[in-house]
Amino acid sequence: MSTQHYLRPIALAESPQSEEGGALRLAGGLTYASRFAVIARAGGKIISRELYSVPELRAVLPDLSHDLQAQFANLQRAHAPLECGARTVRLDQPQVMGILNMTPDSFSDGGQFMDDPEIAAAHAATMLEGGAAIIDIGGESTRPGAAAVWEGDELKRVVPMIERLAASGAAISIDSRRPAVMEAALTAGAHIINDVSALRHDPRSLGFAARSGAPVVLMHAPGEGDDLHSGGAYTDVVLDVFDWLAARRDVAIAAGIPCEKIVLDPGIGFGKSVADNLALLNALPLFHALGQPLLVGVSRKRMIGATRCGADRLQPTRPLGDVVDAQIRKLAIER
Repeated sequence: MSTQHYLRPIALAESPQSEEGGALRLAGGLTYASRFAVIARAGGKIISRELYSVPELRAVLPDLSHDLQAQFANLQRAHAPLECGARTVRLDQPQVMGILNMTPDSFSDGGQFMDDPEIAAAHAATMLEGGAAIIDIGGESTRPGAAAVWEGDELKRVVPMIERLAASGAAISIDSRRPAVMEAALTAGAHIINDVSALRHDPRSLGFAARSGAPVVLMHAPGEGDDLHSGGAYTDVVLDVFDWLAARRDVAIAAGIPCEKIVLDPGIGFGKSVADNLALLNALPLFHALGQPLLVGVSRKRMIGATRCGADRLQPTRPLGDVVDAQIRKLAIER
């Protein structure tokens, strides 16, 4: 029985100075980790878990497995920017991806943009003006129970809008599982392939993605075919998704997709319960150990409403500053 190893950051620090130098910078950004769990798993069960500070981890690193040494290096790996035509998307800081659904049946905005290119383009412009670094355009809903879309319809939905936004210089990703749609989208001016099936839906996708030279987003989903939400039974959702993404990354690299062109997505909301989604969000620092940039899609997912005591997941929350001010006032009153 083989044993898998994981190096999970379990405590974050404000800065290296706050830990007297005993903090590790994650993914070249401004997040630092000060404590780590070294986890061993066999047969789907955790068999050991040991805790280390950064100095302690550095001291034992030569004695750890090759996998753990590679994960230690990956956690610190800074990622080169994504070159998207006239735009450069830096990956040393969080970036926002705006979603433009050219569909009749997506959950929150189905039918709003598909039939009126002027409204769709205006919405994309609003997202860009609001700080979105990338506009993700899709022509097929991926909500649970959504019907599959004929390839020809998907092309008609996405290609004209991609051409329009590309002319404005926007960085664009195409959300599709079909290589013909990916190819037409890249020809029309898209820059990134975003495949919720992680290039599994069509056996031709891997080869096309490798030949295209475009960055590729590989998302975890437990299901196959047209039902990506089925089969979500996990021994440990965090470690299971980690292993799955590692395997898909390796398949993509073996197919000829350069490592630096691969982005990984844990697939929040796809075949996962609210508890699963929260566990993945809490474990995001671990996924840096895969050595790839991360994409996390949480906007308007069911878990948003479930974690807001029944509040509407589409209802905007108060600005963060208002929430912090309210908490400070509450503490002052209680004191």
